[in-house]
Order: sequence, then structure tokens, then C-alpha cells
Amino acid sequence: MVFLALTFKKLVENDFKILRVIEKLLPRYEYVPVERIEQRVKMPSKHVALILRKLNRLGLIERRIGDYVGYRLTFMGLDILALKALVDRGVLSALGDKLGVGKESDVYIGITPSEEKVIVKFHKLGRTSFRGVTRVRAFATTKPFSSWLMLAKVSGQREYRVLEELCKVHANVPMPISYSRHAVVAKFIEGIELYRYKSPVNPGNILYQIMETVRKAYLDVGVVHGDLSEYNVMVSFENEHEKPYIIDWPQYVEKDHPSAEHLLRRDVEYIAKFFKKKYRVIVSLDKLLKFVKGEIENYY
Repeated sequence: MVFLALTFKKLVENDFKILRVIEKLLPRYEYVPVERIEQRVKMPSKHVALILRKLNRLGLIERRIGDYVGYRLTFMGLDILALKALVDRGVLSALGDKLGVGKESDVYIGITPSEEKVIVKFHKLGRTSFRGVTRVRAFATTKPFSSWLMLAKVSGQREYRVLEELCKVHANVPMPISYSRHAVVAKFIEGIELYRYKSPVNPGNILYQIMETVRKAYLDVGVVHGDLSEYNVMVSFENEHEKPYIIDWPQYVEKDHPSAEHLLRRDVEYIAKFFKKKYRVIVSLDKLLKFVKGEIENYY
């Protein structure tokens, strides 16, 4: 069992209650004063102190000692709160192995109450550099985010909502199931990353399906992925055919964004260069761009 799941099992309802209070007060404080926590939870100070020590020991909160004593959530504390909400809602019953760790997310296998395998993605935008993220993520500069906590939550919510819209137009993307805070639950894709896919049956058709999803995103939903490459395309076999899914959407921009044209061209160019180099599929970049923008119906 993964460490996050083991930690979850060590907590009781009063632990979660205090974590929620700290989360709610964080927009007002860098570290929430102990006195404010006690006022909100309405428990004896002695009980609050014991719980705070436990949560701190488990790595779910950080303690500050200075002119006052206060606490704030860690990323793991936020993970636990999201996991608790998803379990209470009947979305998840268990958390399985970790599939990957990146600068901006942790990805796990999850199990639903009906024993279906799903993906659970915890957004960690700002984990390494809050300032760096606000420089490269357009949405991070439109509102005055007070902390990495808010930024990670908005990142998760953005991805969930755009996946919903993309699924409505039958784009090849992971099907979203639910979200809480910075955690997104999506249907599990049994497949392999495009950059690791050595011997495709029909590479030209894989490229076409990828471009078709880029086209639907642009024309039907009005968004540009913004970070498309062979590293965020999963290839699955369904009904004996290859089907590529474009994953990782939180950094998308709307098509009327000043950078949309540049990002769309970059997305298409990266994929076209990859298919040319690895699979010897050669297609005109200009035709690909006209296709995804709806100016022509076919590019071949």
C-alpha cells in the first residue's frame, strides 16, 4: 500500500476537521494561528494541541514558531483532504500504486467502490517554484493567487472542466469522473506513452487522430493544449485499432488568447517533427495547421 493511503488510514474525523479548518483559513494567513484553529473547531485546547502534533508528525501540516505559533497545510495534507472527499462521495474506495511523479503532478492508480481501475492525478503546480509557474501559466496571472495551494486547486479544476468539454465533442482525451480540490479522477487508459511506442501498426492514422483531437479542441471547445508533445499522448488498443489520447490539459489557453496562435503552431510542429523523425511520416506543417483550424477538411 502506498504511503499516502497508509497515512490516510491513521486519521480520524477530528483530524480531518482540523485539516479543513486550516485549509479554510489559509487564504487569510500564511500560517494559521493556533488560537484561530481552536475558535473554529470548538474543542479543548489540549485536544487541539495533540491533534496538531499528530498531523505535524505525519507531514500533513507545517509548524511556525515566531511571534506566534501557527500551522499551514503541506501538499500531502491537501492530498489527504482531497482523498477524503472523494472517498466520502463514493468515487474512490482505495488508492493504489503511484504511476508517476513530475514537477506539476503526482499520478496514482485508484480503485472505485465497483472495483474499477481509475487514474487519480494530484496537481502540484508551484511545488518547485511558485514564481516560475506564474511566468509560464497564463491562468496564473489573471488572478492574485495567495499561495501554491490556490494555484494547485485551480489547475486541477481547469483540467477537469476542459476534459468534460472535450469529451462532449468526442475528442480523444481521458474521460473525467470527478474532482476535489487539486485532485482529478479520470477513466484509466490501458496504453503506452507515444514516445515509448516503437512499432505502430498505422502511424499515419495515429497522427491523424491526434490532429483531429487538436482540431476539435480548437474549433468546438475553443482551446489550445499549449504543451503538446510525444510525452503527453497515450496510445491504446481498442477493438484491434490504435487510439491515441491527449493527456495533461491544465495549461490550455483559449483560442482568443494572445499566445494561442503561437502555442497551436508549436503543438502541431512538435508532433509533426516527432512523427517524421521516429515513424517517417512526413506531412506539411502548413496543411496540418490549416486542418486543425478548419480551413481545409483533409491534410493528405
